Amino acid sequence: MGKRSNFKRIPRDFYPTPFAAVPPLIPHLRGVCTFAEPCAGDGALIRHLESFKLRCVSAGDIATGQDALDLTTADINGADTIITNPPFSRESQPLLHRLMAHFLRIASTAWLLLPADFASNLWFAPFVPKCSDIVSIGRVRWIEGTTMSSYENFAWYRFGIHHTAGPIFHARGAVPLSSRVSSCAQCGKIYRPQRSDSRFCSDTCRQRAHRSRLAVTSRDNA
Repeated sequence: MGKRSNFKRIPRDFYPTPFAAVPPLIPHLRGVCTFAEPCAGDGALIRHLESFKLRCVSAGDIATGQDALDLTTADINGADTIITNPPFSRESQPLLHRLMAHFLRIASTAWLLLPADFASNLWFAPFVPKCSDIVSIGRVRWIEGTTMSSYENFAWYRFGIHHTAGPIFHARGAVPLSSRVSSCAQCGKIYRPQRSDSRFCSDTCRQRAHRSRLAVTSRDNA
């Protein structure tokens, strides 16, 4: 499958998610207990995620009469996040764009399984600021019973409604940066440091801390 695949495409891009695509995602789901799967297909992704003790609280598929674009916040039943393997073929890309935007209207975060090459496409540019993480999983064997993996690499993309700084790339086998968190020495906010010696979550906090130190020094010398 994918643009370099020789396989004939399956209607509605119905490719059940193989189990091998899920373990690389699990370390990045800290704090997630429940999820919604709006493009559930035969439920393969749900079963894989629930084998890791996550709980699906909302599921549906266009094949069973549920259009993901019709979902509301109430329909996802308070899920911590959306996790889904949406249609992503070239023919499906206009639909994918609408799905990506809609998911962030009904949930605060969403994880989508997509070709890794998508991050290099011009059409992806409007979505880059909202993308917080890209978790590489490599090639995936989509067609059950075949011995060949896909010709393309894939990745999990996380989108956050409140995120605006673009993605962190997590290479295969890398320790999730999401597990490396610190507390800002100035404001106390939890943030993900980009350097091991980082102490502040922003330039603003760094400057405030610097001014505070100057004020203390001035009082001590008075």
